[in-house]
Amino acid sequence: TAAVLVGVGAWLAIRAYRARQMRRQKVELLTNGAVDFQENVLVPDGSGGSYHVDFLLLHARGIVVIDWRNLRGNVFGGDQMTEWTVMNGAERFTFPNPLNALYDRIAAVKLVAKDIPVEGRIVFSRRAIFPKGLPKWTVKLDAMLSEFPPMERSQVEAATARYRESWDALKQGLTPSSL
Repeated sequence: TAAVLVGVGAWLAIRAYRARQMRRQKVELLTNGAVDFQENVLVPDGSGGSYHVDFLLLHARGIVVIDWRNLRGNVFGGDQMTEWTVMNGAERFTFPNPLNALYDRIAAVKLVAKDIPVEGRIVFSRRAIFPKGLPKWTVKLDAMLSEFPPMERSQVEAATARYRESWDALKQGLTPSSL
């Protein structure tokens, strides 16, 4: 029984290590082109509420709002569709079109970061497949490097210097999210 316990413990340790590595790689790919970022935060909506945001990046192009989706299977969705569908073998489920929520998050960030350009992306994990093509503002994780290419740190800092005051004000208004 001791050998079984050691084996189970080793298996759990390996799984935990792999999960940490995958998470580290995800964060690195998402934030590679950014000079600063915030993760899992609530952005005030201007009406007393707030929106959960997975990642906010300060990039040379401005602020990027990232909605992270870790889904497995074939994803069918489009700009004008009310619901998107995921099919993974015998499993099938739908979820609301994430573009509408992305637009709301972008608008909330713009309220605080007035002079910074704001754009957003819905980023899907490598396990998601889009047989009919990717909808607007949707990218796969590995495409983040081409969407927001990394630059030399000094270049990014110089390009974002004009945004720093508004970015810092935005950060002050954020609160941690438990989601």
